[in-house]
Amino acid sequence: MGSGRAMRKNPVHVVATWVKRQPPKVKAFLAVVAGMGLLVFLRLVVHDHDNLFVAAEASHAIGISVLIYKLIKEKTCAGLSLKSQELTALFLAVRLYCSFVMEFDLHTLLDSATLITTLWVIYMIRFKLRSSYMEDKDNFPIYYVVVPCALLALFIRPTTSHNIVNRILWAFCVYLEAVSVLPQLRVMQNVKIVEPFTAHYVFALGVARFLSCAHWVLQVLDSRGYLLTALGHGLWPSMVLLSEIVQTFILADFCYYYVQSVLGGHLVLRLPSGVV
Repeated sequence: MGSGRAMRKNPVHVVATWVKRQPPKVKAFLAVVAGMGLLVFLRLVVHDHDNLFVAAEASHAIGISVLIYKLIKEKTCAGLSLKSQELTALFLAVRLYCSFVMEFDLHTLLDSATLITTLWVIYMIRFKLRSSYMEDKDNFPIYYVVVPCALLALFIRPTTSHNIVNRILWAFCVYLEAVSVLPQLRVMQNVKIVEPFTAHYVFALGVARFLSCAHWVLQVLDSRGYLLTALGHGLWPSMVLLSEIVQTFILADFCYYYVQSVLGGHLVLRLPSGVV
């Protein structure tokens, strides 16, 4: 009977258990292989790769909607990082300014809506739900990311004909977006147990980042590298692509544990040490 039950084990659970036992280097290799497999799948299934960017925006919107529901219905901001929200508002504000003066389009309107909701979240955490804010857990020094991003933007920036200040600001918001989620991951690592709505929100961010990264990678492949040269010369085109990849990998580990928790039927997510 015991062997029969073992044979009927959920194959997904078996694979997840096997992956969990592997050393970090093997896990990293498997993550790269899985990511490449998903890219190939998306390239075959999605004919217009611009739709991937729209899907990324939609996933981000879903994540924000979950966050708003948590704040309004649950009346708590426990487990949320105010610093991550402030970093998000910062890079969105800079990107909006750059969009207005450099390339006003539909994404400018989408960023405007995202900035408004992010500022509302900041207001709720700072004033309305302050008593439930875990300030002691939200201990990631934001200058660890703001200062390096600013310095990097001074040296590696777009080589277009726009004003140099605008080009530096554009590079700054690209770099800052890539690492803006780090304080949120630190909070979850400090808490260890992540409640459902926060986990859903961060997972939606992870999906959005992956789809955005897939959009850029596939666009580069489709244009046979022309897109990179269209962005300018020097290190800037490569840094844009690298920033997209960094965003994805920062959240990859969390997304793995999230999927594992959902498949296991758990209502809360328990993070092991070393995830962040």
